[in-house]
Amino acid sequence: MAIPSENDPSSPQNRREQTFPQLSEDMASRLVRYGVEETVPAGTILFRRGDRQSDCFFVIEGRIDIYDFDQNGEPVVFVEHGPNQFTGEVNQFSERQIMVSARTGVDSRLVRLDTRSFRRLITGEPDIGEVIMRAFILRRVGLLQTGQGGITLLGSSHAADTVRLRSFLIRNAYPHRLLDTDVDDEARHMIEGFGLTPSECPVVILPDRRVLHCPTTTALADELGITIVLDSAHVHDVAVIGAGPAGLAAAVYAASEGLDTLVLEALAPGGQAGTSSKIENYLGFPTGISGQALAGRAQVQAMKFGAHMAMARTVTGMDCTRHPYRLLLDDGTTASARAVVVATGARYRKLDHLDYERFEGQGIQYAATAMEAALCAGQEVVVVGGGNSAGQAAVFLARTVAHVHIIVRGDGLAATMSDYLVQRIEQSPRITLHPRCQIDYLEGDTYLREVGWKCADGQSVRVKVGSLFVMIGAEPNTAWLHDCLDLDRKGFVLTGRDGDGYATPSPYATTLRGVFAVGDVRSGSIKRVASSVGEGSVVVQAIHRFLNPSPV
Repeated sequence: MAIPSENDPSSPQNRREQTFPQLSEDMASRLVRYGVEETVPAGTILFRRGDRQSDCFFVIEGRIDIYDFDQNGEPVVFVEHGPNQFTGEVNQFSERQIMVSARTGVDSRLVRLDTRSFRRLITGEPDIGEVIMRAFILRRVGLLQTGQGGITLLGSSHAADTVRLRSFLIRNAYPHRLLDTDVDDEARHMIEGFGLTPSECPVVILPDRRVLHCPTTTALADELGITIVLDSAHVHDVAVIGAGPAGLAAAVYAASEGLDTLVLEALAPGGQAGTSSKIENYLGFPTGISGQALAGRAQVQAMKFGAHMAMARTVTGMDCTRHPYRLLLDDGTTASARAVVVATGARYRKLDHLDYERFEGQGIQYAATAMEAALCAGQEVVVVGGGNSAGQAAVFLARTVAHVHIIVRGDGLAATMSDYLVQRIEQSPRITLHPRCQIDYLEGDTYLREVGWKCADGQSVRVKVGSLFVMIGAEPNTAWLHDCLDLDRKGFVLTGRDGDGYATPSPYATTLRGVFAVGDVRSGSIKRVASSVGEGSVVVQAIHRFLNPSPV
């Protein structure tokens, strides 16, 4: 989900009437038919932080106060909903934990809409649904900007674990503030106040002042309620593994067509595309859109139609000897589905260098978003790779860093990168292309400080850097499939042929009936966001045919 600056006209501060709208009398009269009217005394708690799937409340008379707690545990009201206004933000569509609390400020007359009634309202009254959707998205952006309902991350902004935790929070649009122990006086005071030492950081400080010492991503997701609770006995119509563009598209179309849809994602929505600073050749966005913003919108869209989104849940295996298929998760739980869509995508390859793993997350990065750009502002950086992701990263970073060096093994960029990016790179005085070169030197202390490369002409270069961005090749995320599906020699999923070599009814069908593969994980796929979205949407037709075969 995009985070506008405070001066951005799209910021909630500048769109208060859309962030906290008052419905017209006509809209209000239609809305009340979907819920149950209640008279509620002042001070009644309507929902609390940590609840899952709270009801939505519409104010007929009175007031609802939305509040958080300060450092002393005292409630602080930051939003008041009056007549013809409603509660909620994007978590209203999900089964995640709510981040704020609500109570009646005065004696009030309200309309309560439970989850089912709320979804009926959104689909049955599209004009009201549009107002609510826009408000919910803007409210989440407001929480991200202010940190209301969030947590505190305490640690060095350059440390690998701080980067890992912060990236997870940002990509899952969870409000937080970072206190950098390297530069912030407040961070040092907080370390002392909690009886910590700098060596114990990073830590996550929760609203109730509990401290999580360098939690794993899964543990943090569980503590914050970012992931959802799965019922292992429930059988879904379709399980989508991976929430990149292909998986999100499959989820949107499957859920919108009435299929009970579960999405399982190891990290955050967006996949590899979610790390792109700006995608400018995606249809419908002439000025471009960041991968994170595109993924955030698609996730909300899927949830609006009823898809269940389980973030930070890694699928470690699949029992393909039985049907419905059973998916094995990293926390020891399972999920079952009648059909499965494999959309786990691919990851960037690593460089073959002795000190490579030593600097991963501490100078070596695989994404070039605003967070990574801030870590190396004013310094020189190196980007390895000749594809569009590398080109987008170089152009984006050139706005804030001292200089960008692009390293490619080939003769240039024309054969592997879109022309508009090639032209921008050629025209930028802050970007230098180094063709026919390879990285051969990494050096630093705690963090990467210097990078070197050697070129075909024998020239060797050493540069002091802030970061090295590695965006080369693609390795499929298919290890979890084990022996269930046929893979090509590089590990990508083979589609379009059954186990006997005969053509399947769908080009996305695998060698196992009811299991489909879309996007970058599929052998022979075109590695573009638009093609991944197309495959994810089209595969739903094949899923319908599998689940409801026509009589012979």
